[in-house]
Amino acid sequence: MTADLAIPELTAAVERPIGEATGLANRAYTSPDFFRLERERIFAPSWACLGHAADVPRPGDLRPARLLGVPLLMVHAPGGTVRVFHNVCSHRGNELVGESGRAEGAIRCPYHAWTYDLRGRLIGTPNIGGFGVHEAAGFDRTAHGLREVRSESWLDLVFVNLSGDAEPFETWIEPLAGRFERLAGAGYQRRLRPAATNGELRFDVRGNWKLAVENNLDASHLPWIHPSLNRQSPLEDHYCFLDDPRFAGQGSSAYHTVPHESPPLPRIEAWPDRTGEYPSLYPNVFVSGHADHFWTMVLEPAAPDRTIERWRSYFVDEAAEAPDFESARSAIRERWASILSEDVAVVEGMQRGRSSPAFDGGVFGPVLDPPVHHFHRWVARRLAAPGTGRAPAPAA
Repeated sequence: MTADLAIPELTAAVERPIGEATGLANRAYTSPDFFRLERERIFAPSWACLGHAADVPRPGDLRPARLLGVPLLMVHAPGGTVRVFHNVCSHRGNELVGESGRAEGAIRCPYHAWTYDLRGRLIGTPNIGGFGVHEAAGFDRTAHGLREVRSESWLDLVFVNLSGDAEPFETWIEPLAGRFERLAGAGYQRRLRPAATNGELRFDVRGNWKLAVENNLDASHLPWIHPSLNRQSPLEDHYCFLDDPRFAGQGSSAYHTVPHESPPLPRIEAWPDRTGEYPSLYPNVFVSGHADHFWTMVLEPAAPDRTIERWRSYFVDEAAEAPDFESARSAIRERWASILSEDVAVVEGMQRGRSSPAFDGGVFGPVLDPPVHHFHRWVARRLAAPGTGRAPAPAA
């Protein structure tokens, strides 16, 4: 399969200096084989974002999720931690949980009622030894718990490492975490809370996940795709950053607060006035920071030509929940819904263009395109490397 995808040829073209480089070929956005290779070489060895911890806010909350076809399960476990398991019963491989909900102390398979506690331990095996006999000689329940996926949380985002052998999460996240801490000051995360209302958006995009990342890294489309945003945050006031291999992004030094009817929103005092930053953390999450609100976007690659985008907003202190700030939360949601819908149309247009034999990679401008080239090189280098991974261990 790899030979058919001509990975060495593809990576050589992307690795050239920006003025000579060619972007990823059409097959990188359209081929099912390429999509499967990305799971092996890009997502499994990485710290990929699975979702938001706010989706499972209370102990016992469950949320099924998928990562390039792999069924996973987010669980708010005892002790306040979010744990992630493969969403499959150890008995006959049935999917355990089909939709978000709550478990009253245990997770029960709908097929044969095998039961697991919220730490993934197998605690019930009905009729395994015959009718009414729930034990079997030689069967060790401790060896058949749910298979846990290595996971960590940061800024309400839940990350997983499917292969189990990525670098320590603290090492991996530190460059981006440090960048935001330098802007926001120590302790800013404790003040950010998910919006209680008007805080979520979902987009079903007929386009490849990489096109969504590229678009988020691209500032130069503002005047043409986002004219209203460009009037408030002009292109000439934007800047790029790509000083770390894990992420790149764009920022604005002329961001204007969204007008609304509420009292002034609480702010992160250390955050520079009128600054907005929009990094893409590879492979699949965007983090957007402003003095009065943050938002994140998690990309779920569903198919070579389909991506689910899940957006959440965050506010400072009481602004996340208080009724006095309802109109502010609504205004910010509506503003970003409009902007992001404009981006959806662009991503879908680029996906349609990937069917053309007249286009096969495109070019990069030297001033505003370096973040996009940075991402292409990140993808190409991981595709060129052998895949890694090992079988997950049973839950402890």
